[in-house]
Amino acid sequence: MTSRRTRLRLLAVPLAVGALLSGAAPALAGGTGAGPGQGGPATADVVTTTRLGGQVAALTFDDGPNPHDTPRLLEVLAENDVKAVFCLWGDVVRQNPDLVRQIVAAGHTLCNHTMHHEDLATWTPEAVRADLEATSALIREVAPGAPIPYFRAPYGSWGQSAQVAADLGMQPLGWTVTIEDWETQDADVLTERLESRIRANPGAVVLLHDGPVMDRSGTVEAVARAIPELRAEGWRFHKPDRRG
Repeated sequence: MTSRRTRLRLLAVPLAVGALLSGAAPALAGGTGAGPGQGGPATADVVTTTRLGGQVAALTFDDGPNPHDTPRLLEVLAENDVKAVFCLWGDVVRQNPDLVRQIVAAGHTLCNHTMHHEDLATWTPEAVRADLEATSALIREVAPGAPIPYFRAPYGSWGQSAQVAADLGMQPLGWTVTIEDWETQDADVLTERLESRIRANPGAVVLLHDGPVMDRSGTVEAVARAIPELRAEGWRFHKPDRRG
């Protein structure tokens, strides 16, 4: 990956973006209509919660798949019977088609994360649409028929992409909680952040990473430790809301 992308990742502000645009949009080919969350067609509102009450959270993983860490992550999720959302980077999908198929076969949900992981802040709607359509086409080339109900903008920099994604039937997906796993891969630190921040934010969409920009073994270990602890306290894991 280029040094520019790495710098942008390190400089990204780890905050939920909130709603940028309003109004319902028709669900078209990109997201196959009403999705697997709490119901309704895609809108241009950036969803950041599960819209469920009580001790519930949604785990989402960006920038993958990664042949070094995603297989172990899939094992951890399977061992704990947790389904997650994987936000796939097109360039990486092209390099790891078998891993995409493994994600789909395990019953996880896919999210379009653009082809080249670029900042979309100043892109025209036409350019955004071309990129998102190409990314979805690539994902479906390696995993035919797989629904792609969500879209997440790289770095949380939406520009006009939220409306474009909704027009394509994909719900823009933000987050409430992040553990800054681009700053450290110390499993002890990440586990504490993951557990404490989920506890403090019931219903949260949690941003994590399994992409190949850096080692992600600490993130995977944090997930492996945190899920049983939270489950013992009564926490459940669910998909994000389908609409804003």
